[in-house]
Amino acid sequence: MSAASGRPSAPVRSHRPSLRRFWLAASAILLTLLAGCGADSGGAGGSGGSSPAGGVSGTVTVFAAASLTESFGTLGKQFEAAHPGASVRFNFAASSALAQSIAQGAPADVFASASTKIMDSAVQAGDATDPKTFAKNEMEIAVPPDNPAGVTGVADLARPGLKLAVCQQQVPCGSTAQQVFDRAKITVRPATLAPDVKAVLTAVQLGEVDAGVVYRTDVRAAGSKVRGIEIPARRNASTSYPIATLSRAPNLAAARAFVDHVLSPDGTTVLTEAGFASP
Repeated sequence: MSAASGRPSAPVRSHRPSLRRFWLAASAILLTLLAGCGADSGGAGGSGGSSPAGGVSGTVTVFAAASLTESFGTLGKQFEAAHPGASVRFNFAASSALAQSIAQGAPADVFASASTKIMDSAVQAGDATDPKTFAKNEMEIAVPPDNPAGVTGVADLARPGLKLAVCQQQVPCGSTAQQVFDRAKITVRPATLAPDVKAVLTAVQLGEVDAGVVYRTDVRAAGSKVRGIEIPARRNASTSYPIATLSRAPNLAAARAFVDHVLSPDGTTVLTEAGFASP
C-alpha cells in the first residue's frame, strides 16, 4: 500500500524471466549452426572418398600393366600408410586386356598402361581422362640361370630349334619386342605366345623355354631366378607408361590421390629403383 495515497501499490514486474528465455533461444540457434557446420565437413563414410581430416578414404581400385606388379605393390603400401582410411586393390594384367575390361564397364578408379596407344584409345572412348606419362621401360632377354641354349644376344633368338617365349602382338611387351626383332633384322618363331610379360618370365623360370623377351624391370624383379642379357641400344626398343583416373571412377578423390602419389618424388624413387627410366 502506498504511504502517500493509502492505495495498494502496483506490483513491480521483473525482467529476469524474459532475459533467461532470450539467452536459451540464442544458445539453441548457436548449437544448431555449429551442428550444421560439422555436417558439412564430411565424414569417412561420405561420398567422394573424403575423410574428416581432408584426406581420402575407402577402396581405390587400380588396373595396372603386369610389369608394374612389384613397383605398384610398394607404392600401394606407401599410399595406405599415408592415408590410413584408404586401401588399394590392384588388378594386374596385359594393358590391352585391362582396357577392354574398362570399356566393358569393369569398376575401377585408375588405369596405368604400358602403352600410350592403348591409353589414347581409352581417352578417345571416354573411359579415361588427363593421362600423365610417369615412366619408360626397355626390353631385355631373359634366360634360365644356367643358360642351357647359350644365348648371347638378339641374333640367337632366330636360331632354328631355340624355344622362345614372347608376348602376344596386341600386348605392349609383344609389340615392343617386335620392334627389337625388326631393328635386328631377324625373324623369330616363338614357341610360346604369352598373354602378358609375367607369363613369359614364368616360362623362362620353369625352363619351359630357352629364352624370353621381357622388360628390363622384370629381369630385375626376378632376381637370381633368371639371367638377363642386355640388348644394345641401337637395337632395343622402349615403351612409355601413362596413368589416368577413369571417367566412371567409384572413388574419384582416392583415384586422384593415388595418381598424385605415383607422380610424386616418392613414386619416382620407387620406379627408378625398380629399373624404370624417367619419361
